Amino acid sequence: MLEQAIANFQADMWLYISIPFISGAIGYVTKIVAIHMMFQPIEFVGIKPIFGWQGIVPRKAQKMATIAIDLMTQQLIKPSEIFARLDPRRIAKEIEAPMMAAAEAIVRDVAQEYQPGLWEGMPDFLRKRIIERVRAEAPGSVAKVMSEVQKDVEKYFDIKHMAISNLLKDKALLNEIFLRVGHKEFKFFTHAGLAFGFGIGLIQMIFWVLFKQPWMLPAFGGFVGLFSDWIALQMMFRPQQPINFLGFKIQGVFLKRQQEVAADYAALISEKLLTPRNMMEELFRGNFSDRLTTLVHRNVKQMIDEQAGIARPLVVYAIGSKRYMDMKHTIANRIMEQMPETMRSMEGYAEGAMDVRKTLVERMQMLTSQQFEGMLRPAFKEDEWILIIVGAILGFLVGEMQVHLML
Repeated sequence: MLEQAIANFQADMWLYISIPFISGAIGYVTKIVAIHMMFQPIEFVGIKPIFGWQGIVPRKAQKMATIAIDLMTQQLIKPSEIFARLDPRRIAKEIEAPMMAAAEAIVRDVAQEYQPGLWEGMPDFLRKRIIERVRAEAPGSVAKVMSEVQKDVEKYFDIKHMAISNLLKDKALLNEIFLRVGHKEFKFFTHAGLAFGFGIGLIQMIFWVLFKQPWMLPAFGGFVGLFSDWIALQMMFRPQQPINFLGFKIQGVFLKRQQEVAADYAALISEKLLTPRNMMEELFRGNFSDRLTTLVHRNVKQMIDEQAGIARPLVVYAIGSKRYMDMKHTIANRIMEQMPETMRSMEGYAEGAMDVRKTLVERMQMLTSQQFEGMLRPAFKEDEWILIIVGAILGFLVGEMQVHLML
């Protein structure tokens, strides 16, 4: 039997030698497919609900985003901490020019809208006085609003809603978070598939030389796809804590890169998600914006009454007290609408003052291994059995093709 096996090997040596290489290719390709299936396509392709596919991360975007944001808000950074670093007086100074221009235009336009001719009919000194006082006080009013927000940030700002809504709108960004955080792990994943596939292929070659049973190649191919996926996943996250084995320090590939990953993650989150622009957008147009609207209205209406000064009785007499109240409400609404755009003037200051990137790096480096694993593990854990089964099926099919080549 051994002599016959050696003779068979010599007769078709290159075919036999190809077995471990093909097995390695199976391990490698199945990992490429698995990674692709995790993130692509972003939208469902096929016939819903069964015949087709959508990347696991985009398909579970709501859950994935919630997991990522829960980790960030519970263990890394809190809204109250971020907003406490802002100086309301500095914000007022940063937005002074655009705020004054907007306030002047709004007051003039609304006055003309509610009582055509009233604004033009006012004495010039009254118009100038109203404009000057509104322009002078508008930034200070914003500073007062921001001070009120800082006292109870969670009442006015929903960081979870901001982050999740932005990630759901931009699923590619959600993909990018996982891909940037785990780019080296995904490379390891594919290389591990190649190495394990080649090793199993050597065993496969020996069995084929000795027994030459048609079922062996597809069986080994399926095993390569299944086992190499499973073992590569385990090696990325296990063991959680470093252990010494034969003089070598062993730890999950992802976990031992905690310091490096912290920098990549912090850079991406601070540049794409926790930005001053996104925060101001959420503050003025987000989940709790109605509460901020009430706060802004109160401050703006008070400012209008104070700054109208001696002209107020004239205005009330000309248009009536109800229309005067409506006019104040309209001015407050217009200012509220302009706020996100106006606040962009303070983005440079806010980015430096909030210092989100540095905070995230420092906090991430202090996470436990279990907490840190939660940053990337969900991308694999969600439906990872599908990826493993697909790897096994692909390996089986390639093995079946090998049978036709070998026989």
